[in-house]
Formats: sequence, C-alpha cells, structure tokens
Amino acid sequence: MTRLIEYTNPVLPGFYPDPSAIRVGEDYYLVTSTFEYFPGVPIFHSKDLVNWTQIGHVLTRESQVNLLARNSSEGIYAPVLRYDNDLFYMITTDVYGIGNFYVTASDPAGPWSDPIKIPYGNIDPSLFFDDDGKVYVSVQSGFGETSHIIQYEIDRATGEALTEPVVVFEGDEGPWVEGPHLYKINDVYYMMTASGGTGPMHREIIGRSNNPYGPFEMLDHPILTHNAIKDHPIQYTGHVELLDDSDGNWWALFLAVRLRNDRGSVLGRETYLAPVTWIDGWPMIDNNEGHVGLEMSLTVPTLQPREDVVMQTASDNIVTTFTTQQPLDMNWIYTRVLPSQAEVSLSSNDGYLTLVGNEYNLKDGESNLFVCRRQLHHAMRIETYVEFAPVVDGEHAGIAARLSDNTFYAVGVSQREGDFGISAITMKNKKEEVEFVTVAKRDGVWLAIASTEKQYELQYSLDREHWHTIISADSSDISPDSDGSFTGVCVGMFANGTKQGEAAPAKFEYFQYQAH
Repeated sequence: MTRLIEYTNPVLPGFYPDPSAIRVGEDYYLVTSTFEYFPGVPIFHSKDLVNWTQIGHVLTRESQVNLLARNSSEGIYAPVLRYDNDLFYMITTDVYGIGNFYVTASDPAGPWSDPIKIPYGNIDPSLFFDDDGKVYVSVQSGFGETSHIIQYEIDRATGEALTEPVVVFEGDEGPWVEGPHLYKINDVYYMMTASGGTGPMHREIIGRSNNPYGPFEMLDHPILTHNAIKDHPIQYTGHVELLDDSDGNWWALFLAVRLRNDRGSVLGRETYLAPVTWIDGWPMIDNNEGHVGLEMSLTVPTLQPREDVVMQTASDNIVTTFTTQQPLDMNWIYTRVLPSQAEVSLSSNDGYLTLVGNEYNLKDGESNLFVCRRQLHHAMRIETYVEFAPVVDGEHAGIAARLSDNTFYAVGVSQREGDFGISAITMKNKKEEVEFVTVAKRDGVWLAIASTEKQYELQYSLDREHWHTIISADSSDISPDSDGSFTGVCVGMFANGTKQGEAAPAKFEYFQYQAH
C-alpha cells in the first residue's frame, strides 16, 4: 500500500530555525530556536510531519531563563527535543547566560521544569538515551575552524557528569562543526552534525560506528547541501533532524533560507521537510542534486490504509482584534521578557491592546516594549489603528519590522518640538534615519508597513483610504546578513516612553497581517 504526500516547503515559514523533532507513537513534536525572544522555544504538534500546530512554549518563566541582559541573537540557541520513559526533554544553550541546560515535562504542552544544568560544552547540546540506560550529552566545543564535538555521560535526574568529556567527532575540516545528534539505528551509532557555518557553505555531514564514542567512519560527502547549485531557490541547508514515521519511512527536518539577495532573506532561516533514502547504510537527503524543492510530491509506502497528506493552506489574511475575553494567542512574542500588566494590557481599555512604554526604545535593547509575530512572506502588509497622545518629545508608538536592536524599520505617532505627527525610522546596522511629518489629526491614525522582495514602505493614513509613504527602504538592509543576525524579521506594535518617566498609553484597535 502507498499514500501520496504533497506539501510546500518550508513547512514552518518565517523565523523558525534549528528544528528538532521526535515521534511518540503516532504523534510528532518539534521545537525551534528563539534567541532573544520570549517566551522561548515554541513547541509544535503534528500527525503527518507536514501540518504543524503550535501547542505552547517550553520556556515561559523567569525561573527558567532570564534574557534581560542578552543582546540581539544571543539567548536561546538550537534546542533539541527528546523523549524517554514517559518524559519529554528539551536541552539547549542560554548563550551568555546560564549556559547549557535541559528541562523536562510529562506533557509537551507544559508546564516544563526549571533548568537542570550540565557542566561541559559550548553550544548545541544534544541528548541520547541508549538501550542500556546510559544518557549521553553530545555538544559542540571550540570555535570556528577548531570546532569539534565532545561527549560524556550524565545522570538524567541531576545533570551531573558521570564521565569526563572526550572528543568524538571533528567533522570534515570545515568550520563550525555543530548541532550534533547521536542516533542508534539498526544497532549502528550515527553522529550527524552541521558544518561550514549557517551561510552559503552550510552542509550536513555524518559518521557511523559500532560504539557511541566512535571512532566514526565518515561519509566522504554531505548528506544534505545546496552549496554547489547557486540558482536553487533553497539555500544554506543544514542542521538536520532525522526521524522515522510509523510506516518505517525516514524523514529529515532542517533549516534553510529562501534566498532573495546577497544578504539572505528577511524571513531568516525556516524549517523544511524532505524524505530520506537509505543507501549502503547511509541516510541521504540531497547532496547538491537539487530534488528537495519548494513544492514536494511523493508516494511513500504505508503499512495500513491511510489518507493522503496535503498541506493545509494557512490564512494569508490574519486580523487580530483585542478584547478582554480573548488573550493574545501564542504566535505573539516579546523581546527578552514578558511585559508587566501595566505595560501590556487588554483590560485597561476594552477593545484595544494598550501599551505603556518604558525608558527603552527599539534600539536600546534591554526590555524595550515590542509585541510581535514572525513575518511569514516576503511580500506582505501590516496595518493598525492607534490612538496615542504623546506628552513630551521622545515618546513614540506604532508598528515596526524588527530584525534586531541594530536593524529595524518603524513608523508611529510621536511629538517633535511640541508638534504632533508621524515619525518613520530606518535603523540599518546602527545607522539611523528619521523622517517626521506633522499632522493635524490627533484622535487616532492608521499605520502600515508594506514589503515586497525589494523594499519596505512605511505609511500612514488619516482616513484609511488615502495612504502616504514617508520612507521606502531596501529589503536587503533588513536581511540577517546585513548585521550578522541569526533571527528573521518580526512585525508588531511598540511603545516608547522617555528616560524621565513620561509614557502616555498607546491604544491599538487591531493588527492586520496580509500576504501579497
């Protein structure tokens, strides 16, 4: 028996890098990196590996992680999801924070435990539960060209190391041998890692052994890369997770980029799905053949009658209205910390999301107030209606497309030398440009940011019919490689107060995201 599987890559569009996934019975679960955003590590559920539904976040409390002092693209790196003895494990790195740790949960939707720290390694720790009860940590060590993988055993309850770390894998002589996963498949141990960095030379490599510590026989070429086919629409492929389905078919989930310019894509690194073919005992995905594409259609064996799998079409027009009775859904995230009720409220003014800014603005970092969701399409438009009456110069509230503290585009209501008006800001790798337009209307304005593959337009309207573009800015300037970011663009609402404590409330009536 067979069934047809048809889907569009990426299966998780937008800033969802470093996927890690497991199968538990007939259910699949997946997590991705979040860096400085909070709550951290979204977790998804699927029945078919194609259609994913978010069921929560793993890191939701300050007792688990405090990102307040993290710069952009620091924070939570490369989570790995595992399951053993009725318990879910998520292991990750809080870069420049508490380092490597894992949390556990009996229900993947949470709540998850407080961190259990582990002693050794740099970034990208992974867990492997062997048949004999031993628990291994495989983790990147070194820097750049000296990157390699070390491994040791731990006590699963405490994180205490039971053995000294040893070097087990040095890769293919490329830089940044990272993202290790140790598997045992048909009594063979496989060590799989990324190599080459997450840019144009990104690739996935693998070795095998009859011992979890190796030595590992290296396959002499990558199991996944598009680094030799520059015109392919999917680039920077790597950071793979292998898993089987209940019919015995094997699959790979991995990150890649829909390249739009020489600085990547404003969407960042996204999650892709591809079939795995076993050849001479090696799991092969796509070593520069180019058959993993944006549109996938394949027929796979099945052990029992099953329906064909077709990708569900997500809405391209998402309108969020704000009421006391309906909390923000889990697609909404924040920079670094969960704001207080005084800063973000659905109850202060029923029918509005009310933001009260603090002393930090979008370029300051720390706890700047930005309520956002991921940009999912290169061509899109966001729109809102905001009522905001700044008291002093420096207050600002509106909408933004943010890559990092150093790089963002924003348009909002502000005051300059006592005049009320609209400010548009382009911050490009710390280089700021501001345009200010005085307007007479003070009882609310409409704001929009529209993007194409080439540019963003920052707009306002006084009647929602006649729109005025204040600034047009290049899309490549907000792509990740423009300032070295590991994230993608997130879009949403912001409010800035002043360092002197002035902060008028900004009332947002709705937020519309529409793909073009």
